[in-house]
Parts: sequence; structure tokens; C-alpha cells
Amino acid sequence: MTHYPVFLELAGRRCVVVGGGAVAEAKLPGLLAADAAVTVIAPRLTPGLEALRAAGRLLHCARSYVPGDLAGAQLVISAANDRAVNAAVWAEANARGIWVNVVDDPPHCSFIAPSIARRGDLTVAVSTGGKAPSLAVRVREQIEGLLGDEHARFLELAGALRQPLAERYPVFEQRKRLWYALVDSDILALLREGDEAGARARIASLTGVDLLAADPV
Repeated sequence: MTHYPVFLELAGRRCVVVGGGAVAEAKLPGLLAADAAVTVIAPRLTPGLEALRAAGRLLHCARSYVPGDLAGAQLVISAANDRAVNAAVWAEANARGIWVNVVDDPPHCSFIAPSIARRGDLTVAVSTGGKAPSLAVRVREQIEGLLGDEHARFLELAGALRQPLAERYPVFEQRKRLWYALVDSDILALLREGDEAGARARIASLTGVDLLAADPV
């Protein structure tokens, strides 16, 4: 089976994590970074999860999972230390048409979580289809070595450039050629060297759009 890779918009959407141990805790950063509305269902929480609860980052349902707990959820991660509970979560999620991942149990996953490298808005996800997550981690570590702060800053500048570029060049193929010219130019190298003025000047020379006139951030 080949998975369809996709990035989900979870901001404000109810996501349920069943289990309050270390495995469950490891799943929280990605959900919270996406601004998901996270509910953790577990009798007890790790100190890390308790700190997140105290900070208002998650809701805690302080008991074991019961059928019906997934109502209204968009996504579910089950990390309970109980195979029967995980099986029940899988069954309810499937019945409700909710995307579910039972940790370390690929046959009971309608989605799998990749290993992720981030630099600002640049996100690279690596997956082995659930067969060898450790390999995905090692590949992700190698990719992280190729990425720097210049990639994050490039995307900030690109975000400021999108609308004026679209207004100046209404034909998609024109904009496409310009975007590749920008990426293939020395802009990333200039940003890596800390020469942002030079990077903005190069953008202006390639596109005719002057980002020096208005700071994009």
C-alpha cells in the first residue's frame, strides 16, 4: 500500500490523544504547533503533559477512554498502554470516519506520522510507510543538516512577494519561471551570509518588485 502524503490544517480542530504516558507526550508537539484543540484522555499524565495542561495548552479528561469520547474529533492518536483500549479507539474512529493512528501498530492506522524537519515555514516530512521509523529519523537528520535559517528567511520574503508578483505578472507561467529563477539564484547564499539587503536587491533585479520599499515582516 502506498500512502498519500498530505499536510493537514488542524488549527482550532478537535484532536484527541488517548493515553497519558511518554509515547502520548511525544505526539503533542506537532499537534500543538499546528494549533490543534487537543484533548488528552488518560487517568494520569506525565509531568510534561501536566505542565501543558496547567498552561492551558490541552484539555485533560482524567479517566480511561470510553466509547463516545471521539465525537467531534477530526484526528485521533491512540497511545494507551492497553491493546483492548487501542482496539476500541480504532473501532470507534473507523465507525465515525475519523483519521486515526494507533501508535506502533500500522494495521490500525488510517494515517501515519512522518519524521519532520522544519525551518520556519519550510517543512520536510519523511516516511517509511510505518516499516522502519528509525530510518525516517536518520534521513530526516541528514536533511536537517542541509537546511539553515536562510531557508526560513527566504520563505518570509517569498510570502511578502507573492501578491505583488501576481499583480505584476498575471500569467501563471511567467510567475512560475520567476519563482524558479529566484530559487536557483544566489539569494539563499546571500541570506546565509547575512546579506539581506543584497538578497532583496537580487529579488528586485529578477522580478522588478522592490521589497526594500516595504519591510515584509
